[in-house]
Amino acid sequence: MCGRYASSRRPEDLLEEFEVVDDRVPAALEPDYNVAPTKDVYAVLERARKDAEDPGPPQRQLRVLRWGLVPSWAKDPAIGSRMINARRETVAEKPAFRRALAARRCLLPADGYYEWYPTSQLTTAGKPRKQPFYIHPRDGGVLAMAGLYEIWRDPDRAEDDPDRFRWTCTVITTAAQDDLGHLHDRMPMMVARDQWADWLDPGAPRESVLDLLEPAAPGRLEAYPVSAAVGNVRNNGATLTEPLPLEEVVT
Repeated sequence: MCGRYASSRRPEDLLEEFEVVDDRVPAALEPDYNVAPTKDVYAVLERARKDAEDPGPPQRQLRVLRWGLVPSWAKDPAIGSRMINARRETVAEKPAFRRALAARRCLLPADGYYEWYPTSQLTTAGKPRKQPFYIHPRDGGVLAMAGLYEIWRDPDRAEDDPDRFRWTCTVITTAAQDDLGHLHDRMPMMVARDQWADWLDPGAPRESVLDLLEPAAPGRLEAYPVSAAVGNVRNNGATLTEPLPLEEVVT
């Protein structure tokens, strides 16, 4: 699964990186080196501007969504905390994701993500102690993680309440590559830059969009151990992504 990631880029940088057309800039999020489920995150998507006199065709937008997808039919939005990932193998069939896959696809920008590797050492409870690893592009570029988004209407809020709609998202995952599979058996799916337009197009046939997804190219990502402090969501800061000295690595 993908349960934590880092996202430190400014919205202005993401607008340029992802060639966003819509000129509305969302309120900036603080750089977050410990993004956890239910936090607000940046997402790139394409929708028509419903606030415009002439909505026109879908435009590429940068929005702030909450991580943890809440299906439009959900009775309780708390379900989102269990919907942070959608498996590539079943996303087209799962009721929680198949409607979003058809027309509400997005890209979730990330600096990198974290996975925990079970070591030979045991905790006081007798379970393997886990060493966190930070996985990111070797060239320092941005990861465009494949995602889905949904819009949930809060039935308890008035029609004119600006907060009546909750925008949420999920990360699509797949089996990890051989060079990363020893850390964890799953990893986020990526969308190559030349496939962004097709992935984001709300009118693209659902039968073909899954073919646009791919694991990161072999050798593009590097992984190294980082501080166990990342395991606590209250901890944050760039130091969480710094390599751990070898003498401190749990093996």
